[in-house]
Amino acid sequence: MTTTTSPALEPGDFTKYKVILGVLAAVVPLLVAVLYYFPNAFRIPGAEVKFLPALNAVLNSLTAICLLLGYYFIRNKQVARHRAMMASAFALGGIFLLSYVVYHSQVESTRFGGEGVIRYVYFFLLLTHIALAIVTVGLVLFTLYFALTEQFTKHRKIARWAFPVWLYVSVTGVIVYFMISPYYT
Repeated sequence: MTTTTSPALEPGDFTKYKVILGVLAAVVPLLVAVLYYFPNAFRIPGAEVKFLPALNAVLNSLTAICLLLGYYFIRNKQVARHRAMMASAFALGGIFLLSYVVYHSQVESTRFGGEGVIRYVYFFLLLTHIALAIVTVGLVLFTLYFALTEQFTKHRKIARWAFPVWLYVSVTGVIVYFMISPYYT
């Protein structure tokens, strides 16, 4: 029986992957900004996407659950389960991002109709959600990179920031959805 091993990564490969991750960390938020400022640029007449905000809330909820389980597993030194949960969170986050981009490329942004204190709560949650979502992309990509390249000291250092920020973004995404959902047309 022969054993196959992956080819070792060369030092230059690390730099190449860091550049790719850095570009992705910048391009993804820019793409979302383009969709916001040019909402009709990618519109496909007749595209039915009204179900996507609810799907996005489900994806965010599942992501939060995977993050919490991943944290629980790593705290209990169950590394394989931690990896499975974090890979699931990453996959769910990727599906969410794709769904989010598709939805916002087809539909105008919905305006929040609440009044009084709830309006301030909504906009506080929305603005912190958006600001931290931008940061989350890079944090998650580099946390994953350090894990996959077995740079666990760096992985732990960045994960201490990535975990709470990503969890906050996932949870506030669901809260924002429930707060604005009555105003969808």
